[in-house]
Amino acid sequence: MSSKGKSSVEMGGGTALIPKLRFPEFEEADGWKEIPLQKLARPVTDRATTGDADNVLSLSGEHGLVLQSEYFGKKIAGNSTDRYLKIRKDDFVYNDRTTKASSFGTIKRLSVHEGGIVSPIYKCFRFHSSENPAFWEWYFESGSHNPALGGLVNEGARAGRFNISVTQFLSTNAWRPDEAEQKKIADCLDSADALIAAQGRRVEALRAHKKGLMQQLFPQEGETQPRLRFPEFEGAGKWDEVRLSTLGELVSGLTYSPDDVRDEGLLVLRSSNIQGGKIDLNDCVYVEPNIKGANLSQPNDILVCVRNGSTALIGKTALIPRGMPLCTHGAFMTVFRSHAPEFVFQLFQTSRYQKQVAGDLGATINSINGAQFLRYKFFVPKPSEQQRIAECLTSLDDHIAAEAKKLDALKTHKKGLMQQLFPKVGEDEA
Repeated sequence: MSSKGKSSVEMGGGTALIPKLRFPEFEEADGWKEIPLQKLARPVTDRATTGDADNVLSLSGEHGLVLQSEYFGKKIAGNSTDRYLKIRKDDFVYNDRTTKASSFGTIKRLSVHEGGIVSPIYKCFRFHSSENPAFWEWYFESGSHNPALGGLVNEGARAGRFNISVTQFLSTNAWRPDEAEQKKIADCLDSADALIAAQGRRVEALRAHKKGLMQQLFPQEGETQPRLRFPEFEGAGKWDEVRLSTLGELVSGLTYSPDDVRDEGLLVLRSSNIQGGKIDLNDCVYVEPNIKGANLSQPNDILVCVRNGSTALIGKTALIPRGMPLCTHGAFMTVFRSHAPEFVFQLFQTSRYQKQVAGDLGATINSINGAQFLRYKFFVPKPSEQQRIAECLTSLDDHIAAEAKKLDALKTHKKGLMQQLFPKVGEDEA
């Protein structure tokens, strides 16, 4: 593929757009032409009939069109579906409700199921048979149609919904290459998606492997030793039950006000800095380095969320790595400082830990009391076996992290491809 210098050219019929990146066979081809969607597609107006009620579909921004019965575990449409629209494979569904991920609403193609019915709040349309539906799915996914939708959403919008009819939607213009280039782009991005899906399955398989391994390496409920031990520890006997306080100590967090926040200085670690069991520095808050009451974090401290508006975040942990900037942690967090940090961090991933955290959370209290936290009980082996278990699981964590990083790189690559394979409306000529 090659990059083009100009984003638009003048043609006999008007302006045509040229993407930044084109496959070699299309380098000398005409630019993409603007055309009303109503010349390429038509509204879907077929209504549900008897027997369709079990095939109700919902539109998910992340997963596309999904069967309600599978996605939610039940049908949520109610008993009356006679006004629902009946769609078939390769039809498109538009939800004009704005979301954090989609400023102009969500557009998805029915690609997994052969057909189904959807709520009449959705706008449904079908491309003519001469068009490539996979190309148009990527066209909408890339955000290329957002400028056209932007001209419609300024009027009549309320409560996050733009109130765009399917006729209004199809009255907008789109930019279209010829059929051969459509197919090439769709095949390229489909292949990128397939690689991402395969890598995603690899990451999930590794995570499932670790979960299963931990169930074997740590004693199960009612047992005093694990079912799987490294050869050098076979026959070493049962593990000892101890309180968490025997394995380390808590370091309290910093209470600070908005007036203490600075553009740079001492990093304050918060719940948002724990992502997937790792420290993430994409959302950082800083305070004055000499602020009173700050306990500086150390490498191998275990950061724990002990108070949060979301119950799901309580108890989440991350091991603070070496090479961190000067940092402390906020008052809604705590640090557990241990002489065996990597082993204790793995203890905090066990079902026994999760059960004790859940037992501390009441209906209205989203926090863990520090004194109670130190009373948590665990079965632990001798230090040499602790170290062996920690080394094994830490190595597996590193492998999972490396594969997850590859997954993120593939997603970034695909995003970059979409930005370059589709021309941008309004870009200046280079």
